[in-house]
Amino acid sequence: MTTLLIAEHDNARLAEATARALTAALEIGGGIHVLVAGRDCAGAAGAAAKLAGVARVLVADDERLAHPLAEPLAALIVAMAGPYDALVAPATTFGKNVMPRVAALLDVAQVSDITAVVAPDTFVRPIYAGNAIETVQSTDAKTVVTVRASAFKPAADGGSAPVEAVGAGAATGEASAFVSAEIPELERPELTSARVIVSGGRAFESAERFRACLEPLADKLGAAIGASRAAVDAGYAANDLQVGQTGKVVAPELYIACGISGAIQHLAGMKDSRVIVAINKDPEAPIFQIADYGLVGDVFELLPELEKAL
Repeated sequence: MTTLLIAEHDNARLAEATARALTAALEIGGGIHVLVAGRDCAGAAGAAAKLAGVARVLVADDERLAHPLAEPLAALIVAMAGPYDALVAPATTFGKNVMPRVAALLDVAQVSDITAVVAPDTFVRPIYAGNAIETVQSTDAKTVVTVRASAFKPAADGGSAPVEAVGAGAATGEASAFVSAEIPELERPELTSARVIVSGGRAFESAERFRACLEPLADKLGAAIGASRAAVDAGYAANDLQVGQTGKVVAPELYIACGISGAIQHLAGMKDSRVIVAINKDPEAPIFQIADYGLVGDVFELLPELEKAL
């Protein structure tokens, strides 16, 4: 059995989600080949080659692959799929964009957002916003899988896999084209890889109060800042800070939920955190049902006290 892992990267660096997806791929078993598709992506390919457990790194370097558009990348993956039993990618925005197209072109059913590997063709995944867990067995000739990165530890370095060049595939006359990208400079850890996350909800009433209350605490803890969908919809926080079913799924060592009631969509994105602290003035808020520690009170009073105590 051989597995093809699709690497997520920015051409220079490999995303941590790739190393986490590799852990799942190793549990599926067989030889692991990693596809690095991009432009001037030697840096990402070199990082992939150093991951323990990788047997071979395949590099498709072409201008059409400089940005991970679904059409050319999916066409390349399908063209390469012949010798592989499983095709794996992280269940990030990248994987969710590309892999369903791959599955459709191969006419197989994708197994999405897996959190555990039972057997090479059998996986565990959450459904109903994480309220139920199902075990799925694939009966297709090829298994297309996306991996919930927060459920697996990143694979260690220590490998020395050979790096080989492969063709970028034929042009497919894509209906989409890359226009531009606006990538913010992060002063804090990225949400999906942060050890500590401080999140705020709609209780903060404005973007100014959201920042003024959360940033001092996040600075003290070296934490990333997250937000509930209600806070994002209200304009208090940027879209890329949203935690939840329609945002980012996180599992940090410490998650502090401030002024977040605990809607099921939010809980689906953070309930696997190792330690959860909830601060809310409503003692009946659903967030307290999953919290390890709870503070009932006004966030505008409790957060400054907590920050001073640290």
